[in-house]
Amino acid sequence: MIDRATHRQSVLQLLHWNPVVALLGARQVGKTTLARDIADRHEGPVRAFDLEDPHDLASLADPVRVLGELRGLVILDEIQNLPGVFPVLRVLADRPGTPARFLVLGSASESLLRQGSESLAGRIAFHELGPLSLDETGLSTLKALWLRGGFPRSFLAPDDEKSLRWRLDFVRTFLQRDLPQLGVRIPAATLERFWSMLAHVHGQVWNGSRLASGFGASHTTVRRWLDLLCATLVVRLLRPWHENLGKRQVKSPKVFVADTGLLHALHDIPSIERLEGHPVVGPSWEFFGIETVVRRLGARRDQCYFWATHQGAELDLLIVAGGRRLGFEFKLTSAPRLTRSMHIALEDLALESLVVIHAGPREFPMADRVTAIPLARILDMVTPLSACKPR
Repeated sequence: MIDRATHRQSVLQLLHWNPVVALLGARQVGKTTLARDIADRHEGPVRAFDLEDPHDLASLADPVRVLGELRGLVILDEIQNLPGVFPVLRVLADRPGTPARFLVLGSASESLLRQGSESLAGRIAFHELGPLSLDETGLSTLKALWLRGGFPRSFLAPDDEKSLRWRLDFVRTFLQRDLPQLGVRIPAATLERFWSMLAHVHGQVWNGSRLASGFGASHTTVRRWLDLLCATLVVRLLRPWHENLGKRQVKSPKVFVADTGLLHALHDIPSIERLEGHPVVGPSWEFFGIETVVRRLGARRDQCYFWATHQGAELDLLIVAGGRRLGFEFKLTSAPRLTRSMHIALEDLALESLVVIHAGPREFPMADRVTAIPLARILDMVTPLSACKPR
């Protein structure tokens, strides 16, 4: 088992200050394992309920009585299966002395749970557990993590073939079983085709009308499908940054499959050799780099953007945090070159710095405020935001 110490510490801190903490993440990303790790370290009584287990679900037929009697740490796994428990948690969270703290696990985003959790406003904190990151697996695993993705069972599989098989099974199970359990009534075959189409436009700006024409559906229908896959954390959107610059700027988000391993499975790519010769290699490497930088910096999702103009200037990743503007470009080459687009982004966005993440072995300056850094050295050369003083 890979120790996910950073996530564990974050959840423990949230539990210290909040009566209810929601640990959110895609299916099979490691939420239950992390919760067990936290439970093993808890000094006091612990009670866990798996809300996919019919017996545990039945035992909560009277949640006020059952949960109200418990003390210490209470874990509710797959909370989306019992949305009616949120008002109960509000009552229990308001008890004097906070006799119990609740760690709820969900395979859905905050937005999907919001309707049920609104009654917990001011009492609940959210923490998202993503797939394994390079920080957690180590630089020696870079190519394996890129190919297989960060779902623990995929990454830790004995070989690439078994890893791919696990991911293909995950896609099928997610569409045929997990989504229907969330109340989704869209046919699995339709969503599989849509997800595969998203894999082919991975890293591109969202164009709902073009995708809709491929299904003979409306753009509002395919946007609803997109929102569903985002809400279940298997697709990510990177929002556009725009401001008054006197230029026409792109205002639609970029779409990414939320794990490179799932992306490669949807393209049926079994090995690094096949990946390196596949058309998706560039967008895949860009997203892998973006996720690595975001995790390394500890940036929140609402601090991350891309930027593009209709004249052709663009920036792969813009992080706006603490009064700072940090720019990042990702180049699958060992010898990146300074481009006019980089100059424009540097000046128009008033970037503090522009880092070009590349596939080569060396760091080198490219221009004033522009540095090229190898992805393989990113853990040594990029400092987390929490360690930097705000400007």
